[in-house]
Amino acid sequence: MLPTNGKFPVAGTGFGFWFGGTVTDPNPKALFHQGFLEVQFYPDTLVSKCKRNGDSIYTYAKNTYTVCSPVWSVIGNSEPAAFDAMLRRAGHRGPLVMHAGDTITLHYYGTPANDGAHIDVADLTTHQHGSIVLRNKRTGAMNPAFDRQEIGNALGWGVVNDAPNSFVWEIGHRSDFSKRPGAFCAPGHNGCESYNWRAWRETTPIRILGVTFGDGSAARNWAVVSDYGGKAQILDPKETGSTCAHYGGPYCIYPWFTQNDDESFTYGVNYPTTADDFGKANQFQRRPHCGGPYGKNSTYCMTVIR
Repeated sequence: MLPTNGKFPVAGTGFGFWFGGTVTDPNPKALFHQGFLEVQFYPDTLVSKCKRNGDSIYTYAKNTYTVCSPVWSVIGNSEPAAFDAMLRRAGHRGPLVMHAGDTITLHYYGTPANDGAHIDVADLTTHQHGSIVLRNKRTGAMNPAFDRQEIGNALGWGVVNDAPNSFVWEIGHRSDFSKRPGAFCAPGHNGCESYNWRAWRETTPIRILGVTFGDGSAARNWAVVSDYGGKAQILDPKETGSTCAHYGGPYCIYPWFTQNDDESFTYGVNYPTTADDFGKANQFQRRPHCGGPYGKNSTYCMTVIR
């Protein structure tokens, strides 16, 4: 269920959120032959074009959501977009336009033909839908890299030891409609609403109602991870330049996952519907203690919260 603006706009806490997954990249120069898909939902945003470099052309539209779906790969010392496409409304050239409070489903899957990962988004409120296939003339087909959603099936060049598919809120950026659109910002910086308790509390948050796998079974366990170490980002200026003297207060919190009374999950802070906050920001591991291709302590471990 898509978030809704309140006294603060949803766009204030960052440029948006995404559902993502590790995919194959047929480019022989791509590190580990992998890319990372981000099906990016942009709040208060009407996209008119998704560019090949991962940028987009957009205008402000209150409580409106549109989508681009870049795939990022590592080539040498850079992280270019290997693919990008706009989620279009089926049968139309324009974007699939969704609105705050709408309930949507996102179906992500591969096919026996390996013709590229398929992304089908349906708005159950308006009965409109759209699809994207990860395939283009330059790179060929990009398919899901793993067939099981389990911890350890992680992106080879990532910094978290997670599962292959995930939900992420892209914090640490100013609003795309601020004086410094989309600029990176750190804890303690005035106006960096990602780390401001009020900015989260005074919106109606996203609700993740559930996950169903390809065999029809429902998710039994849930886990969380941060690629900056959660509280460590607030307390250690070496992480990203935090200016917070202590944890807490304006611009000095790290948002967290909660479970609501109806068993749905929310990201942000505690809300009136919160049933369990899993220790708030303490749910995230502060130091990288999991392994990966770069060594024993090169990735952040996940915390199983349910």
